[in-house]
Amino acid sequence: MILTKHGRRMFPNCSFCICGLDPFRKYILVMDIAPVDNNRYKWNGRWWEVNGKAEPHVLGRVYIHPDSPSTGSYWMRQPISFCKLKLTNNTLDQEGHIILHSMHRYLPRLHVIPADKLTDIIPLNGPNVLTFTFSQTQFVAVTAYQNIKITQLKIDYNPFAKGFRDDGLNSKPMRDLRYKGSDSTDEGCSDDSSSSRGVPHIPSLCAFSPFSHFLLKT
Repeated sequence: MILTKHGRRMFPNCSFCICGLDPFRKYILVMDIAPVDNNRYKWNGRWWEVNGKAEPHVLGRVYIHPDSPSTGSYWMRQPISFCKLKLTNNTLDQEGHIILHSMHRYLPRLHVIPADKLTDIIPLNGPNVLTFTFSQTQFVAVTAYQNIKITQLKIDYNPFAKGFRDDGLNSKPMRDLRYKGSDSTDEGCSDDSSSSRGVPHIPSLCAFSPFSHFLLKT
């Protein structure tokens, strides 16, 4: 995932299908990104390898879904996209973006929080909070793509990277792709409508896309 000083949206983004919520109870959906380990990495031309100790993780940065709080029936109606979440490597960021360090490995986390009592502080570790993670969504944060195959893969699947394709008006030589990211998705996002149903009052995730779809093709 590319990091920029001003913030860059993730591509592929995180989109969840949720089932099993109480349809009449309100919930807050929160996403954060946690370090996988205490290592810093480097690309050796073939794979990632450990390259020292990780920098301290910046705590307290989360993304609250803008439709929060909403009823369980609302959240279960269609896939819930976090496409507007932005990543930055600016430790002095004042925009509320999630701060990550380049060359570190991370894992997205989804928190489903009952909104019975709204307060200014949203506890991510409360007794009624459920947290979901998917190991296949791990990624390495970078300021420039290290592997040209990943660059090409993102170009092929990112609808906002048309200018970098061979048939684009602004297509560039492949050698440039070694040094530049091309996955800006700030122009918009959408969810495909579908229904999800589950056993009442037992929150769970029944799907994860398009992140998992993308990673299965790497």
